[in-house]
Amino acid sequence: MRQFSAEYLEATRVGMWDDSRAALDGLALPSRERVLDVGCGTGELTRVLREESPGTVVGLDADRELLASVDSPRVQGDAVRLPFADDSFDLVVCQALLVNLPDPAAAVAEFRRVSTDLVAAIEPDNAAVSVTSSADPEARLSRRAREMYLDGVSTNAALGADAADVFEDVGLSDVRTSRYDHERRIDPPYSEQAVQAARRKASGDGLEVDRETMLAGDATPEDVDDLRAAWREMGRDVIRQMQTEDYRRREVVPFFVTIGSVSPG
Repeated sequence: MRQFSAEYLEATRVGMWDDSRAALDGLALPSRERVLDVGCGTGELTRVLREESPGTVVGLDADRELLASVDSPRVQGDAVRLPFADDSFDLVVCQALLVNLPDPAAAVAEFRRVSTDLVAAIEPDNAAVSVTSSADPEARLSRRAREMYLDGVSTNAALGADAADVFEDVGLSDVRTSRYDHERRIDPPYSEQAVQAARRKASGDGLEVDRETMLAGDATPEDVDDLRAAWREMGRDVIRQMQTEDYRRREVVPFFVTIGSVSPG
């Protein structure tokens, strides 16, 4: 399973449920008594579940450091070997977890084992992310970097739209899927996080972190070096635009909310 830092998780999920939580309606959160958030990371979804549900929401993650950001109840554990008895919860849910697992079906089977009612997954299609930017080459370079990265990962990072197949394969019934687009914008006045992101572009540090993964695919060292050089120049352009408050960026990540019932429909 791929590992992520707390800073990465918070940056990519910030504001995800601020504008609308309609995509979570199918979880029937107001009626839940026991909810498990698997792979909760730093707890962004856990907090939303606790706000929307009157019952107990348990956050579970394999990473002890990430769990330190989550209020109790929290449990350290493996998604494919959940440390709970059968039928311990009436809803088991995850966000952006299955796309990072080598065997997502094994995890969903565990979700089904410990749930009495519903299993849900909120998973992105990372191959369908779109970027528009006032820095002319940014959209093209972002697409190229994403393609090289996804070619090198060993998991199905585009699983979101097809998670229903996994649910049905493990015996869940009444499986349904809805789409929720998470939009992240950068506009003036710029946050400190946005300024730091621009500096990372100009230094090329972000791509350097992904270099090993990119080289695991079809990309050559020359391909990665050429992309990094263009990326750094683009980053310098972003900084120049920020200085005149002309920089604008919009990224849309499509998420798919898949829900399945433990009992036959």
